[in-house]
Amino acid sequence: MKAYFHLPGLFEFYDLYSVFLPLFREHGEYFFDWCDIGSIYGAPADCLWGGGRVGFGDADPEKVYDLMNEYGISARLTFSNSLLEEKHLSDRKCNMLCSLFEKGSSRRNGVIICSDLLMSYIGNNYPGLYFVSSTTKVLREFNQFKDELNREEFEYVVPDFRLNREFNKLNRLSAVQKDKVEFLCNECCDFNCYDRKNCYENVSRKALGEECEDHRCVSPNASRGYRFSDAMENPGYIGPSEIRNVYMPMGFSNFKIEGRSLGSAIVFEFLLYYMTRPEHRLKVREEVYLDSSLDLF
Repeated sequence: MKAYFHLPGLFEFYDLYSVFLPLFREHGEYFFDWCDIGSIYGAPADCLWGGGRVGFGDADPEKVYDLMNEYGISARLTFSNSLLEEKHLSDRKCNMLCSLFEKGSSRRNGVIICSDLLMSYIGNNYPGLYFVSSTTKVLREFNQFKDELNREEFEYVVPDFRLNREFNKLNRLSAVQKDKVEFLCNECCDFNCYDRKNCYENVSRKALGEECEDHRCVSPNASRGYRFSDAMENPGYIGPSEIRNVYMPMGFSNFKIEGRSLGSAIVFEFLLYYMTRPEHRLKVREEVYLDSSLDLF
């Protein structure tokens, strides 16, 4: 059994992955043998169907598609806008992306989704794409999450990170249900946040081009921004040792790393921390940081 990581920045961090993926393939000895890359997810800037985080990816979609196809990695379009209406479904850019990523490749590609309206539209028009239920639904009750797992439309479901430690309930899931669970590992949001859904809806409004004020985070540490050290202290945090020694023995194999709105340097640190053997982290750093084509900061 292996753990499969679902990594951020399909369009946002194309340059990083264009260097990291060859290294990952050619030097397997640098990386933990118990893990692999399950997918890379993201959305271009100004993407009407986008959600979750304000996207800034500017990589050429054709180049992104070719890179994922070359390395046999599933690409996931993050189309988790929760406020879509019928009038938004004809968006030319988003339909073009679906058409591109649906076409034959070495791995089936998917869509991370929140809106049932959009899921029905994509299912009817681009049936080659699979669906991932987005954590932006903020399903905090375990029975809500379980109901989502039982929906046949979804191949994966990302639960709210506050369900990560519900071990008694998680362990009672069936093997089929466990295969669909994709845990969010490194969330920095306050564990007791009551306003998370409003935060996501604010991003959805911005993606639709609506004029609205920035969401004011209610976290007491909001002014610090994202810090991995803070995420590690979050009660919902899942690190490599927990994956290896707790979740995998329970039958779970899918783990999502967040970070689309962060810089490529910190996302690279996630790749080092979660996937790279400690004794080889310096070698991987040198290979990536010394690549003259990259500007990780």
